[in-house]
Amino acid sequence: MSPDELLALDAEHVWHPYGPMPGRVESLLVTEASGVRLKLADGRELVDGMSSWWAAIHGYRHPVLDAALTAQAAKMSHVMFGGLTHEPAITLARTLVDLTPEGLAHVFLADSGSVSVEVAIKMCLQYWQSVGRGAKRRLMTWRGGYHGDTFHPMSVCDPDGGMHSLWRGTLPEQLFVPEPPAGFDTEPDQAYLDVLAAAIENHADELAAVIVEPVVQGAGGMRFHHPGYLRALRELTEVHGVLLIFDEIATGFGRTGRLFAAEHAGVTPDVLCLGKALTGGYLTMAAALCTAEVAAGISRGEVPVLAHGPTFMGNPLSAAVANASLGLLANGGWAADVARIERGLLAALEPARDLGSVVDVRVLGAIGVIQLDHPVDMATATRVVTEHGVWLRPFRDLIYTMPPYISTDEDVSVIAEAMLAAAAKA
Repeated sequence: MSPDELLALDAEHVWHPYGPMPGRVESLLVTEASGVRLKLADGRELVDGMSSWWAAIHGYRHPVLDAALTAQAAKMSHVMFGGLTHEPAITLARTLVDLTPEGLAHVFLADSGSVSVEVAIKMCLQYWQSVGRGAKRRLMTWRGGYHGDTFHPMSVCDPDGGMHSLWRGTLPEQLFVPEPPAGFDTEPDQAYLDVLAAAIENHADELAAVIVEPVVQGAGGMRFHHPGYLRALRELTEVHGVLLIFDEIATGFGRTGRLFAAEHAGVTPDVLCLGKALTGGYLTMAAALCTAEVAAGISRGEVPVLAHGPTFMGNPLSAAVANASLGLLANGGWAADVARIERGLLAALEPARDLGSVVDVRVLGAIGVIQLDHPVDMATATRVVTEHGVWLRPFRDLIYTMPPYISTDEDVSVIAEAMLAAAAKA
């Protein structure tokens, strides 16, 4: 079929994320992807400044990941995980335990990031039920967060921002404290620490867990906060008998300059959620890791099993590619690449501060953000960045990038130029 025929069918039948049906904006038709570039049906090439929603950290058609996928497909693409197991999943679990903060011992492999959050929440709820404290079934988080689009994760997303307010009255009502003060390098505010302490102390008898995105609040607003707030949460939850969940679906695997954002704070949560970059953006897979204490508590319960089991849990293809992706991280220079990208974005985005509509410019690791004083005009922003040979996906009042780690200095420069142009016109 011709590109026009395909796009006509797309408009008629395909429901795209966060969009109406039928759609109002024609999608760009991608025919190939290689390195950091997307090739469109009309012949244009765009530098992907989004890493395909933050997942394709090694870029596209990476020979190591391609080889892992092909080799595994020649053996088996899938086998049920109930009662059966296989080497790719076993190796992946062992590697994740070795790489993540010390103390996380057990790995539940899930289908997607949102599902891993569902599993993490279920772990915490079932833990307290199993140890005889079933009244502890609420969750606490701070505003400005995003944890996924399935139901329990939606209940801990910002209750007013985004679309999840549509479900007020249907979702469980959780406990929210104000968003953490902004600034990765800004020392923790004692007044805010007192707010966290009071909330956890006053609600400890009903709180199953606190769940937060460490260091970077992603889709909720691309806000950075000081790691000291994570250390405070760890201390407070331990003192008051509340579990702690870190959602590192966006920050895991090097995005903030550390392999995991928790390392900035030097603490270990009770449960850790991973996804997105786990397979290098090739296939969907996520993981919820927990401590031995959490697993043992569930196993002591009246129902001594974790009541969750996705059909494609531990998928061999996904696990094999995830192992290859983690191997690239272990053997490569990802830290130097992320630091190089950070330096490039810091320098190249600085001129945005002189634009009258810009209220903030911030960079951390391979994340660059321009925040405007008004909502971004998506149509205008998309047109401008594609005219500059770049693919970005602005949202709310943000024009941001999370590029693949293999992006060259020239690629970073091109992305930044497109961001500046969009900020001036959108």
